[in-house]
Amino acid sequence: MDFTKEQLSEAFVKHLDREKGLQDLMELMIESMMMAERREFLSDSEGNKGNGFRRGRSYGQGRVLEFRVPRDRYGNFHPTILALLRDQEEECELLASSLYCKGLTQSQVGEVFGEVYGKQYSKASISRMIEYLRGDVQQWLSRSLETYYPIVFVDAIHVKVHRKRSVESEAFYVVMGVKEDKSREVLGIFNRPSESATGWREMFIALEQRGVKGIGLLVADGIKYLEDSLAEIFPGTPLQKCVTHLKRNMLVRVRHGDKGELAEDLREVFRTGDPHYTPEQGWEAWQALCSKWGEDYRGIKRLGNDPFYRYYFTYLNYHPRVQSMIYTTNWIERLQRDFRRVLRMRGAMPTEESVIVLMAKTAMDKKAYFRALPGIERDKVLFPDDSGNFLDLLNNQSDCFRNPEN
Repeated sequence: MDFTKEQLSEAFVKHLDREKGLQDLMELMIESMMMAERREFLSDSEGNKGNGFRRGRSYGQGRVLEFRVPRDRYGNFHPTILALLRDQEEECELLASSLYCKGLTQSQVGEVFGEVYGKQYSKASISRMIEYLRGDVQQWLSRSLETYYPIVFVDAIHVKVHRKRSVESEAFYVVMGVKEDKSREVLGIFNRPSESATGWREMFIALEQRGVKGIGLLVADGIKYLEDSLAEIFPGTPLQKCVTHLKRNMLVRVRHGDKGELAEDLREVFRTGDPHYTPEQGWEAWQALCSKWGEDYRGIKRLGNDPFYRYYFTYLNYHPRVQSMIYTTNWIERLQRDFRRVLRMRGAMPTEESVIVLMAKTAMDKKAYFRALPGIERDKVLFPDDSGNFLDLLNNQSDCFRNPEN
């Protein structure tokens, strides 16, 4: 029975008045177009014929469309409209992921989609689109790594996360490596609600399992228990504690009127670029500083004999021109600011996974890290001409000190 355009239009209008009528029609039209395309395909394919259907789905007008995709006997039929729908679906997923990573919540992403596509997308639909992002991030976080990283930085950002009935501020540690070509990449992001030797050991094992066999120098803030795990998994790797963090912590120990003088003393103790200033001289200068300021602040006096603080002078073992680059974790600071910009729009995050997804996507898009760090290759212990011998080089170093090679 043949229908005129007017009769078909009238039937469509009546069907649209039903519940989910528009969705039914969209699914029916997609199926009908694919069926027509298959008939044309089979007419030019001798010996081939239809072979039932498989299930398909796509996003459309704020809803998930489900339909049957026709198949042929030999598996050679690929509907053109299905490719177009897939392109649209990928565009939606990319847009949703991009907006989510710019700081918008899932509800806000749905509102933007409503303005763009003329209909409010449900939170469930947006969540399905963002699942594309989670898979992409998971693949990136488990990718294979370089065999050797001349320098690895570890620093933390604190984020409020929902835990059962409370909201806790937890540390998420970013591990960033400088590669032999002098570019940088984030190696991993790890949630450590509390610092423990077990936690750091697991972190280093994860890096090892992804291909890392050696680290020239590890630079970290004042993390507890880190040095023992580092020595176990990557033996011989020197450790540099972040001088910037130490200076900040020292300045909060004194009265406001003393901060300027103490800051000047700290600059002198932790000076860079002097080829004649050795780790032992730095340690002696530190002890003298603690003795001087310990007269008024007993908490500072105790620090002068704590061997833990020797880790802050490891940088003096290296080429004077690179010392300012390796005695602080400031290389991660700009990335940390990007993390805070994305996270602060949400308040407390629902899960630790949601934090890691946002942080990882931000790190993945950090194009500036592809640029080489200028001049950092001057130190030939960190950047040997033959990196295949890096393990021997590391084993010849003491845990804290070696003679400077200027």
